[in-house]
Amino acid sequence: MPLNVVSSPAAAAKVCAGLRAARPHHGRHLLRAPSHPSRRVPSLSSSSSAGRAAVPAMAAAEAGVSTAAEARSSGAGVKQALISLSDKTDLAYLGNGLRSLGFSIVSTGGTASSLEAAGVNVTKVEEITHFPEMLDGRVKTLHPSIHGGILARRDQEHHLKALNEHGIGTFDVVVVNLYPFYNKVTSGVISFEDGIENIDIGGPTLIRAAAKNHKDVLVVVDHEDYPALLEYLQGKQDDQQFRKMLAWKAFQHVASYDSAVSEWLWKQSKQGDTFPPSFTVPLSLKSTLRYGENPHQKAAFYGDKSLSLVNAGGIATAIQHHGKEMSYNNYLDADAAWNCVSEFESPTCVVVKHTNPCGVASRQDILEAYRLAVKGDPVSAFGGIVAFNTTIDEVLAKEIREFRSPTDGETRMFYEIVVAPGYTEKGLEILKGKSKTLRILEAKRSGKGLLSLRQVSGGWLAQESDDLTPENITFTTVSDRAPQEDELSDAKFAWLCVKHVKSNAIVIAKNNCMLGMGSGQPNRLESLRIAFRKAGEEAKGAALASDAFFPFAWNDAVEEACQNGIGVIAEPSGSIRDSDAVDCCNKYGVSLLFTGVRHFRH
Repeated sequence: MPLNVVSSPAAAAKVCAGLRAARPHHGRHLLRAPSHPSRRVPSLSSSSSAGRAAVPAMAAAEAGVSTAAEARSSGAGVKQALISLSDKTDLAYLGNGLRSLGFSIVSTGGTASSLEAAGVNVTKVEEITHFPEMLDGRVKTLHPSIHGGILARRDQEHHLKALNEHGIGTFDVVVVNLYPFYNKVTSGVISFEDGIENIDIGGPTLIRAAAKNHKDVLVVVDHEDYPALLEYLQGKQDDQQFRKMLAWKAFQHVASYDSAVSEWLWKQSKQGDTFPPSFTVPLSLKSTLRYGENPHQKAAFYGDKSLSLVNAGGIATAIQHHGKEMSYNNYLDADAAWNCVSEFESPTCVVVKHTNPCGVASRQDILEAYRLAVKGDPVSAFGGIVAFNTTIDEVLAKEIREFRSPTDGETRMFYEIVVAPGYTEKGLEILKGKSKTLRILEAKRSGKGLLSLRQVSGGWLAQESDDLTPENITFTTVSDRAPQEDELSDAKFAWLCVKHVKSNAIVIAKNNCMLGMGSGQPNRLESLRIAFRKAGEEAKGAALASDAFFPFAWNDAVEEACQNGIGVIAEPSGSIRDSDAVDCCNKYGVSLLFTGVRHFRH
C-alpha cells in the first residue's frame, strides 16, 4: 500500500533548509528562494494582501509588453506565465508581481476576470489556442499551444524548431490549483454527478506537465509560495534545487488530490468489499518530533487526510491547550487512553501507562471516578495519561491539580497528559497551573467503522476497527450458577476494559471499577497472577475478563481464579477444553460466561 506524504508548511520549510526565506507571508511560507549574497533581497512578501497589492500594476507596461498575443507575434521572446486558479487567494499580488518583472500573463475564465478586475493586463487562453472554452468548462487548456509551450525543452533545438513552426510560445511559470474536490465531497451529501464535475482534469495536466519540465518551467500550486517565487524570479542565478522542490510539491499536490478522487469513487462503486485492490493514504506532516520511541530515533507525526477520517475525531485532530510539545510516545499513550475512555457512556476516567489502561472507573460523580481510577494502580498512574469522557470543570481541575498519591497521601500526582472532550474556562485556567509541562488536550470522540492500518516489514496489515461493545454481544451463562445482576454488570465492565489491554490480558473489576489487570505476558496464567496481585483482597466476589479463551482450567488459570474467590468469569470460549473450564467453575460455584468474541491486542 503506497503512502502519499503531503507537505505541510512546517514540512516544506524544513525540506528547503539552506534556502533563504522570503519575508513572512500570513505568518508562514512553504518554499524559500535561494540565497544570492551578492544582491539585495527585495521586500516582496508583505504580511497582508493589501501590502502585496501595492506592487505597481503598471510596472509591466514599463517593461514594454502589453499582451501575450503581441509578444508571440513580435517574436520578442518575452517571458510568459500561465495562471489558472480555483483558490484565488493573493491573485492580485501574484499578477502585479509577475507583471512588474516583465511577464506576460495568460489565464483562464474566472482567473482572467479576477486579474482584470484588479487592474492586471491579461491574455485569455482562447486568444492563444484560437479555440473557445467548451463542454461546460471541461476543456480550456488541453491544447498543443498551451502544453507545447510548457513541455518544450529549451536545450533541444528540435523542440524549439517545432514550436516556431507552429507559432507556439514558451511558458516560464505555471501557477495552478485545483477544483476543491476534497472540500466538496466532505461538506455534506452531494450527488454522484456533482462529485464527478468537481474532478479537475486540465489543472492536474498542467501541473504535471510543468513539474516534469521543471528545469525550464517554474510550477506553483500554493499561494503561500508566491513570495518565494517572485523573489526567485528577481535573481539572475538559476537554482535547480528550488525548481526541484517546486516540482516535488506539485506532484505531491496532484497525488493527494488523486487519492481523494480514488477513495471517493471506490466508495461509490464498491460491492460491499471493505478492502480495495490498491489504495493510497495521503499523509500530511503535522510536526517533526524531538525523537521517536528512543532518543536515537528520528520521528515525525503525520495527519491522515483520507476522506473516511473527516470528522472522525481522535488524538490526531486534538487541540493542545497547554504544555510541552507532544512526543512520539505521548501520541501513542494519549491515543490508547482516548480510545478506551471513548468506549464508555457513563462518566468515566481512564489512566494509561505505556498504552495499557492501569486504572478505569465509571461513576455519576466524575470526581469519585477519577480517585478510583488512580487508586487502581497509583504507582503506574504516576507519570501516566489521564483521560475523561466529560468536560473538565473548575472542581475537577482542582482535584486533578491537588490530588495526592494514595501510596503515601503526600506526593502530588504527576501526569504527562490530560485529555478530555472539553474544558470550562476556569477549569482550563486551573489545570494550566498544575505544571508548565502538562500537556492538555481537547479531543473529539473517536469514530467507529474505520479501517485500521499497521505496518510490518515490507507491507501493511489492514483490518476493520474493533468496535464491539457489551451491548453488541451476548453473555451466555454456561455454568450451573447464573450471575447476579450486579455480577453480570461487573463482567461487562471488565470485558470492555480488557479489550484495551495488551494480550495476554486479564482484567478484574467490580462496581464499575478496574481493580487489577495483567497485560502483555507470554502466558495467560502469569497475566492472571499479576491482575490478582494488584487487585488484592478486593478481588473476592469480583468479575474477571480474559481477552481470549483459557487453554487449560485444572491446576491452571481458571482454577486459580476460582480459588482466589472470583465471582464470575467472562471469556470468549473456543478451547478444546472449554468443558474443563465449565466443570471447574461448577466445582467452586463460580459463574462462567461465554461471549463468543475474542479481543486480542498485539
